[in-house]
Amino acid sequence: MPAYKRILLKLSGEALMGDDAFGINRATIVRMVEEIAEVTRMGVQVAVVIGGGNIFRGVAGGSVGMDRATADYMGMLATVMNALALGDTMDKAGLIARVMSAIGIERVVEPYVRPKALQYLEEGKVVVFAAGTGNPFFTTDTAAALRGAEIGAEIVLKATKVDGVYTADPKKDLTATRYTSITFDEAIGKNLEVMDATAFALCRDQKLPIKIFSIFKHGALKRVVMGEDEGTLVHV
Repeated sequence: MPAYKRILLKLSGEALMGDDAFGINRATIVRMVEEIAEVTRMGVQVAVVIGGGNIFRGVAGGSVGMDRATADYMGMLATVMNALALGDTMDKAGLIARVMSAIGIERVVEPYVRPKALQYLEEGKVVVFAAGTGNPFFTTDTAAALRGAEIGAEIVLKATKVDGVYTADPKKDLTATRYTSITFDEAIGKNLEVMDATAFALCRDQKLPIKIFSIFKHGALKRVVMGEDEGTLVHV
């Protein structure tokens, strides 16, 4: 029996690169979609916020010295490209995906409308939120916290390259141990970088727990959804 009925999954753009320098690695995105499909088959409602670092990194050199807002809008468009790729891969895997953008590009994807997103989730469709919050100066982490709160998700799942939050960098310190759970206040007190400050504060204020886990561990998403000891839970 799943521990959660509705989740918000935050995927970084970099996660889609696999071992490539930038762009979308086909085998990686297919494997991620398989993990998502597995939990949707269990009856879990899934919404996804996707980053754009894998694409924007490829053009980031050109953004040096650029106006911050302009660079952020470029990043938002990169997330739309990722969302389209994710949605297409989901459709091919037998899922029904709906991509919703926070910035208006109706010829390509539909605009984000909260009641419509909720309807799609109730119908068992996977909703992919693109273009972050639609505003510059806000990260896709903040978009994940915001959309998670808006749709009434029970938890925000932040998929990363590491399998949780550690007492120290596990690559540099062999004695580092993983926190199975930690409170928001403890994370602040220990200066642990869970999400960016705005996203973290929003989740804390909305009493929306965050689970940090590795999307590269096979079956990790299912174990998280089942409430097993996977990753690190940050809670009130």
